Amino acid sequence: MTASPTPFYGSDFDALAAFDPEISGVLLSELDRLRSGLQLIASENMSSPAVLTALGSTLSNKYAEGYPGRRYYGGCSEVDKAENLAIERCKSLFDAEHANVQAHSGASANQAVYGAFLKPGETILGMSLPMGGHLTHGTKVSFSGKWFNSVGYGVEKESENIDYAEVEALAKEHRPKVILAGGSAIPRLIDFEFFRNLADEIGAIFWVDAAHFIGLVAGKAIPSPVPYADVVTFTTHKVLRGPRSGALVCKAEHAAKLDKAVFPMMQGGPQMHTIAAKAVNFKECATPEYAAYARQVIENAQQLATSLGEKEIRPTTGGTDTHLSLHDLQGVQVTGAQAEERADAAGIVLNKNAIPFDPQKPNVASGIRVGSPSVTTQGMGTPEMVQIADLIHRAITQTDGDPDHPVAKDVRAEVTDLVGRFPAYPRPA
Repeated sequence: MTASPTPFYGSDFDALAAFDPEISGVLLSELDRLRSGLQLIASENMSSPAVLTALGSTLSNKYAEGYPGRRYYGGCSEVDKAENLAIERCKSLFDAEHANVQAHSGASANQAVYGAFLKPGETILGMSLPMGGHLTHGTKVSFSGKWFNSVGYGVEKESENIDYAEVEALAKEHRPKVILAGGSAIPRLIDFEFFRNLADEIGAIFWVDAAHFIGLVAGKAIPSPVPYADVVTFTTHKVLRGPRSGALVCKAEHAAKLDKAVFPMMQGGPQMHTIAAKAVNFKECATPEYAAYARQVIENAQQLATSLGEKEIRPTTGGTDTHLSLHDLQGVQVTGAQAEERADAAGIVLNKNAIPFDPQKPNVASGIRVGSPSVTTQGMGTPEMVQIADLIHRAITQTDGDPDHPVAKDVRAEVTDLVGRFPAYPRPA
């Protein structure tokens, strides 16, 4: 039998290739894409072969509605073991009183919070999407904005950080049932103690959506929201580096309510292969190696933000405390859409993103969001971040989106050399 083309596609890959060359070709092409470009999407990472092995296991076959020891199907003795391991490891990793690991995604976990604590029409206070929030935090096109009364807070004009005075004023004016902290483009640390005290003052539930930064919490690289929040939701595939899925932790007093909101209110059968992969991931995150990784993610993000700023690609808030930075392109007279297209043509994957008080439409945007999780997984450090900043600058200011542009070719050649020295999923020797 021929050697497996990756460290995680097993011997069955040959059978797949023979039966379905189209899909097996997509798998290999995606692997080539990861290996040939710079992956700077802040919400993406590269799961370990161990995590991917669990994802591809026979646990995918099992229906297991309910919870360990309380299933609606027989034959769940083995999947119960996997879920119990995931629960206990999650609780230990985050020093949490209760964990639910069944959510299919971060959005599903968020939906459970609405189901547990809010009735349609009741009020939630969260960060508005244009200022760095998330679709599920009350945006009108989302269920969260259609079914609930959403009040949005923003950032200060000067600092571009959360406007805590506005948060307090809005909370006292609207008396929301739930106050939410967290978002998808917040470079700075959040004052969880402030939110906790405010929630207590008005009698609200305090919820943290930690999807973006929970991996840094797991690595003890930034403060944890768990001691302050009633419930913390998160994805498992960003800095955490697990399978594409979600989870939540909460105070013990809310455990039954949130469990019922996940199942049977919002979901049916859990994905047991994914839950097993989460268990593997939580074990990985409890190691000293992962803690070192989390610290390096922040160092790399800070260096990348600084180096881009030196090239007039200004980091909002003046920098970052986390794994991502948000950059204003108005100084180089490029839109976010143009930057994304030009970078992609040069082998650099990043995303356009609105900046606070953005004059452009969201599908154009004045900014880009860049993240360090994937390149840090590949082993890159701060010297490489300086080089990446230069590559980004050249790609978005000296090219036009044509892959055959001479500068795009030069940048792509340097990208190829860089990722060749720090390969994604190194080929077996």
